[in-house]
Amino acid sequence: QVQLVESGGGLVQPGGSLRLSCTASGFTVRTSAMSWYRQAPGKERELVAAITGLGISTNYADSVKGRFTISRDNAKNTMYLQMNSLKPEDTAMYYCYTPRYDSWGQGTQVTVSS
Repeated sequence: QVQLVESGGGLVQPGGSLRLSCTASGFTVRTSAMSWYRQAPGKERELVAAITGLGISTNYADSVKGRFTISRDNAKNTMYLQMNSLKPEDTAMYYCYTPRYDSWGQGTQVTVSS
């Protein structure tokens, strides 16, 4: 059974940092393309960052380039999203996703506010 569980969200001040985690079970993250999406209230879900299978390449939404970094720890079967220089407009529910199994996590809330 494929399952994704996100963690690491919370309340942070503008300019702060958070690291989100997405722990997978039922498949191996090392060989699977994976992504982070986010959805703010009243807005559509949008792609934030993605990493290909074997980690050959990554891509980012223009709004987060230079501030967010997607990575994974194969030994822990976990994907991460390091978020630096956070802005209020980064406030959203963040989800991890694997297209190979069309599976979503339950989401973790990130709120950037002073």
